[in-house]
Amino acid sequence: MRDQEGLFEVEPAEGKRPPRRAAAVDKRFRAFDPHQVLLLPPSLDDWLPRDHLARFVAELVDDVLDLGPVLADYTEKRGYPPYDPRLMVRLLIYGYTTGVRSSRAIERKCVDDVAFRFLAANQAPDFRSIARFRRRHLDALADLFTQSLHLAQKLGMVKMGRVALDGTKLEATASKHKAMSYGRLVTKEERVEAEIADLEAKTRALLADAEATDAAEDQAFGPDGKDVDLPAELDRREKRLARMQAARAQIEAEAADKTRRHAQDTERRRQERAGTGDEQAVTDAGEKAAAKARPKPKAQANFTDPDSRIMKNSDGAYIQAYNAQAVVDEAHQVITAADVTCNPSGALNYTAMLDQSAANTGAHPEQALVDAGYCSEANLEAAKDRQLACGTDTFMATGRLAHDEHVPPAPRGRIPKDATLSAWHANCGPSPAAWPTAAARPSSNPSSARS
Repeated sequence: MRDQEGLFEVEPAEGKRPPRRAAAVDKRFRAFDPHQVLLLPPSLDDWLPRDHLARFVAELVDDVLDLGPVLADYTEKRGYPPYDPRLMVRLLIYGYTTGVRSSRAIERKCVDDVAFRFLAANQAPDFRSIARFRRRHLDALADLFTQSLHLAQKLGMVKMGRVALDGTKLEATASKHKAMSYGRLVTKEERVEAEIADLEAKTRALLADAEATDAAEDQAFGPDGKDVDLPAELDRREKRLARMQAARAQIEAEAADKTRRHAQDTERRRQERAGTGDEQAVTDAGEKAAAKARPKPKAQANFTDPDSRIMKNSDGAYIQAYNAQAVVDEAHQVITAADVTCNPSGALNYTAMLDQSAANTGAHPEQALVDAGYCSEANLEAAKDRQLACGTDTFMATGRLAHDEHVPPAPRGRIPKDATLSAWHANCGPSPAAWPTAAARPSSNPSSARS
């Protein structure tokens, strides 16, 4: 028989239970009765240490952060009352801070973990409510990052004296085998279109035969009011063609946007050298270049996660991933800017991340440290402009060294006139006074820069 109070099979016992075995030693233990009912209602506040991180999160949400944008979204008075936004924000902040990002995991923690139960006041919202809350207030929750950063500034934890920019590859929930290059997309799309045309011809013949048969049966037995279903094979191929066309359009749009921005930057720099400022000419140059843009044959799009890209991680493996970027202040390791991009190279994020850091904190750092992954001719030019405009000295590595490789001695003599900006940077340092202008390097070759 099964024990009524337990989960294990037990043999039926006759009479009273056997007496407990005496302890092997003459020792008195503390009273232990798992079935003892609590005489007073328990207090979750007594279960958590005074210096626990959960208490700090609770005070931060209740007394410091402005949840006005979240509360303003609740305008409907009808319906069952939702969970208090403070409760949900508490759970999300503490969960993400401690590495618990799954909504299902947060739901389990609200039952198993004392800190989560303390933050939720012993309530247990299900994972659907947690996920819907995060999705509904995504923009407002992102603004909480800026609020916490301003709080850190008021507390003197952000000095903006020296910051460091770096990135890492985050693997996407998509297989790289579900990606297809632009060149293969065009070929495959033509093949699928031909298959669809052949299937449509067969379908028309099938439908015509079915229509004749139905007409004869309707005349004999009466109309049944049913339509002929579209063949499953044709439906499947049409959906596949639609996905391929969407992927192709995405690659073409990205190529046009990249070409447009490059042409606009080129025209803007040309106007700066000429001392003019025609913004309409910049826009026209970008649109003209975008109209002629053609994607590279190896440009890829993923059918499962179109925003992700195939990237090379630190182990040298190619994965379907995103490129996460962060700017960190030196004083207390406070993150001043963060973003997740689909740029495989970190070099494309240098200007955007430092601009985001300045916008979030309201101040430009005195120094910025970046590794060789951000080194390019465009970024070296941008670093020079940033130093002259806002006083930020950028210390940018121009190359990588192996673990057993030593720094080679600096070359002696004059720097060649045709040296790249990377070579000038490596020999002259971050001071903009020693950097050449574009006119002083007429034969420079950006493709030879080390990155």
